[in-house]
Amino acid sequence: MLILALDTSTQAGSLAILQDTRVVGEVATCVAETYSSRLFRHLEFLLRELALDLRQVDLFAVSAGPGSFTGLRVGLTAVKGWAEVYNKPIAAVSALEAVAAQAKAPEAILVPVIDARRGQVYAGVYERRGGSQVRRGDEVVMTPAEFLEILTGQLGGGAGAFVSPAPEVFSAALEQTVFRGASIEPVSAVLAPVIGQLGFARAKRGDVVDALTLDANYVRRSDAELSWKGP
Repeated sequence: MLILALDTSTQAGSLAILQDTRVVGEVATCVAETYSSRLFRHLEFLLRELALDLRQVDLFAVSAGPGSFTGLRVGLTAVKGWAEVYNKPIAAVSALEAVAAQAKAPEAILVPVIDARRGQVYAGVYERRGGSQVRRGDEVVMTPAEFLEILTGQLGGGAGAFVSPAPEVFSAALEQTVFRGASIEPVSAVLAPVIGQLGFARAKRGDVVDALTLDANYVRRSDAELSWKGP
């Protein structure tokens, strides 16, 4: 199965092409320019280098959030268009699940954390079960202290492994809680290859959507919504 995987949820956006779970090509950059504006340049480069055409893609795997409102909107719109034109399925994958999937820690409970800027983090709780990861509860956006207070009630201060591409945004808050001394496993911010692998597993289970039903999990409202003052 040829898979095109896309992540525009963060500044460190990425594209990857996989044959089943094997990555055959990827492009990733982390610069000030919004990734959604260079997405199509990267796609053209990657397809040319691999001598492929979009019509050959069997599955589109994409980060459905949480993450940048603009980035997600552009990435999902692109995937919707490709899936509609070429009549191919879509696997929608959480960016937090892609972070958790990289963990090498042996714990069954994983706590992935992503920098959401503005002093906040995107975070969630996943449980390894039957060879896959199952989300426990909703993914959230809040300050590290707020999330850790909620997590204390859920985990009681133990039995979980923290994992993040940006441990520094979370480590100070961790020391002020019952999780003091816990380590945060650093993982890659380049999520497209992992999204592709998770997407392949979803497709094998029949857990796919089409262009019409694909939706985003923004978690945080857009700046326009936050600034809007209605009657």
